[in-house]
Amino acid sequence: MIHFLSIDPAAIDWARAQFALTAIYHWLFVPLTLGVGLIMSIMETKYYRTGDTFWRTTAQFWQRLFGINFAMGVATGIILEFEFGTNWSNYSWFVGDIFGAPLAIEGIVAFFMESTFVAVMYFGWEKVSRGFHLASTWLTTLGATISAWWILVANSWMQYPVGCEFNPDTLRNEMTSFLDVALSPFAVDKFFHTVISSWVVGAVFVVAVSAWYLLKKREAEREMAFKSLRIGAIVGLIASVGAAITGDESAYKIAEVQPMKLAAMEALYNGGNEQDLTAVALLNPFSQPNYAEEEEAPMRLAIPYGLSILATRSIDGFVPGVNDILKGYTRADGRVEPSAKEKIERGKKAIAALADYRKYIADEKAADGSDSIGKITAAKEERLQVLKENWQYFGYGYIKDEAELVPFIPINFWAFRVMVGLGSLFILFFAYILFLGWRKRDIASMTWLLWMAIILLPCAYICSESGWLVAEFGRQPWTIQDMLPVSASVSDIGSSAVALTFWLFLLLFTSMLVVEISIMLKQIKKGIN
Repeated sequence: MIHFLSIDPAAIDWARAQFALTAIYHWLFVPLTLGVGLIMSIMETKYYRTGDTFWRTTAQFWQRLFGINFAMGVATGIILEFEFGTNWSNYSWFVGDIFGAPLAIEGIVAFFMESTFVAVMYFGWEKVSRGFHLASTWLTTLGATISAWWILVANSWMQYPVGCEFNPDTLRNEMTSFLDVALSPFAVDKFFHTVISSWVVGAVFVVAVSAWYLLKKREAEREMAFKSLRIGAIVGLIASVGAAITGDESAYKIAEVQPMKLAAMEALYNGGNEQDLTAVALLNPFSQPNYAEEEEAPMRLAIPYGLSILATRSIDGFVPGVNDILKGYTRADGRVEPSAKEKIERGKKAIAALADYRKYIADEKAADGSDSIGKITAAKEERLQVLKENWQYFGYGYIKDEAELVPFIPINFWAFRVMVGLGSLFILFFAYILFLGWRKRDIASMTWLLWMAIILLPCAYICSESGWLVAEFGRQPWTIQDMLPVSASVSDIGSSAVALTFWLFLLLFTSMLVVEISIMLKQIKKGIN
């Protein structure tokens, strides 16, 4: 049986810190790969259609920057996947048959696809036809996007586990429907929102680099900067609006399957009908609020009925708050959600029943042929029935205090507002650039706008990372929502080993980031020559 309860508590914190570190660094590279990949493909398409060598030179320039970033993303991604085996072996054992499938497909299909065609894209300009080279560029971008799809399928399953069944004989969750896992509505929404938001990052990057050339009055890159800025702004505006639309749909799904995450995002302590959507509140970012006694966050400004519309698509829809979820409530479909206390008790029953079931299996084998085997078999089946009746709350059995079920509200609250606020700013920014282009205004003379484009580049990364903070912090304490908490997922290893590798990875990833930025800056300064 998996050693869920023999874990060094410090190892849990270090394992979480190490995984968060790797994921955050990895996500610095991924959105730029997806975003610049789309834009460079559009530019090469213009070369294919017009035959103008200007577009070939422009596409090659952005492809060089794409390649630098692509290599760094691959390196951090490989380490991230290995950590599931080293630091999260209990999790990998428990659900490896399900979680491993999309990751295996990502590695075998998507990664090899992009790795194959990226070579043609870089070295095949003079060796293959224009059409084949264009196809290779688009297939490289498509491969990276497909890779993101399968990784997001795996992550979405952790947020909304479907298409599986627990096998008490093997102590593993086993896949019952690959299509349910691969085409989960949660996965579909997460994919579109994540990829489209990555296009925003790529668009901001292209616009920022173009703005730098215009600020420096680099004549050799002037035409490239103007046309790249325009394409980046078009992609950015479409992607920013798309991210807002898909984000709204994602929030609707979160309200349905992760109500505690939504309550944390909104700092909603006590729910009800006709709930307002909080625009901003004076919430202390460094300490968990006293949600059991406070009515709402202080100095709250809200949009009337906004949260009910967002979460239920109804102006008077019921949205549960933190206290409602802990105490138990009735859902809109009439289903009664038990209190946290009841779920914890039923979870303990499930864990005890599983332990007894495993014991009776051993006893059954030992008593083979004896008169007592009938009673043992009957007892085993009775405990199996208890396990099935309480299985959906199995993970709650490892929760020691119901306060553990409440994510750290300030991080979710502020990260969500940073994401939405910056996303709205990007819409206005891209729209304004396109408006100036339509009015044929000389953007090169608007120094303040060019500087703003450069300043918005780190803001794009902050926005992107904020979205992931909400996604991952919001489902705490769960590794798999309602099924397996973090405390029961880690490997049974000493905290010192994980702490050591944390600092080594911090040094390694920081060095890689510094190297990438240095190479990127040198390449940008070099220009199209």
